[in-house]
Order: sequence, then C-alpha cells, then structure tokens
Amino acid sequence: MKKIVLASASPRRMALLEQVGLNFTVDASAWEDETIVGLEPHQLARQISLKKAQSVSARHPDAIIIAADTFGVIDGRILGKPHSEDEARAMLQTISGRRHAVITGFTVMDTRTGKTISNAVETAVDIKRLTEEEIEAYLKSGEPLDKAGAYAIQGLGAAIVERIEGDYFNVVGLPLCALSETLKEFGVNVL
Repeated sequence: MKKIVLASASPRRMALLEQVGLNFTVDASAWEDETIVGLEPHQLARQISLKKAQSVSARHPDAIIIAADTFGVIDGRILGKPHSEDEARAMLQTISGRRHAVITGFTVMDTRTGKTISNAVETAVDIKRLTEEEIEAYLKSGEPLDKAGAYAIQGLGAAIVERIEGDYFNVVGLPLCALSETLKEFGVNVL
C-alpha cells in the first residue's frame, strides 16, 4: 500500500486516523492560514485544505496526502481558533444558546498521479445557553484556546453541546465517513 501522510500536527486528527486503523506518517503543513477572500465557507474550507496538502506534497513524491481544516460559522462569520482568552470569551458568548455550523474541508492527494479530491462537510451544533460563570470556568480550564469555535466537543466542551445534526467526527476535526469514501477512490479501503 502507498504511504499515507497526514499534513497536520493535530492530535485529534491523528487519533481519528488511528481509530479507523490507517497506518500513516505525519508531516505537518507549514502553510499559514492566510486570508482568502471572496469564498463562501465550504469553498474556503476546501481551499485551505488543498493549500495544506500542496505545501507538503513535494516532500512525498509517491504518497497519499490527507489535509484538513476545521472552523465554525455563525451569522456568516468564521470562528477559527481564538488567539487569546478575550477572543475565546467573545466566541463563547456569540455561540451561547445558538446553533452554528462546523465545517471541515479535507483534501486527499496522490502525489505520483496528481489526482486530488477536496470536499467539505458541515455539521450543525447547538450550544446551551451559557452563564458568565460557566464561560469563565470553561476559559479557566484552558481548553477553548487553540480550538476552532473556542470549544472541544471531545473534551470538557461536551458539557456545553446540547445537540448536533451531522457527523460528530467532523466537529472533532475529520469527517471519517466522508474521508473513508474519498480514500476508496485512491485505492485505500478502511473497511
């Protein structure tokens, strides 16, 4: 089987690929999330994942590259990873008591043939109405920093998620069902 490379240092994405039994190596993308303007969120997610895949492809001339990018969207605004506690607080206040979308764009690329497929998956997430005390306690845990939308559904953040519609693993950072179907097109079968 061809070597599989995950273009991400995300421990969550690594754990998800391990969960479905894929053997892979990690070569984290150095591509910086630059502002790409004029794209709707699904296009943006696909484009960022493509840039991440392309950024590591030259180092792996005969491999399957998997790259992804996850963010939240509410009121047309992108909720990426907060860079400060104040930014995380503002995100949590924004999503409190509301539904938002979590979109993961992913790209699978065969570096030998050049075949590339990029997709985006959306999951709706309802967050309970949070009190200021709950927001401050969650911030104190440190978990909201470096998490898209300022929460981790697979961690303490599970306590603030009332409901989801769609792929749970998409919210964690990699839509395993859609990814598995795409990998089949590259001769990689999870099942």
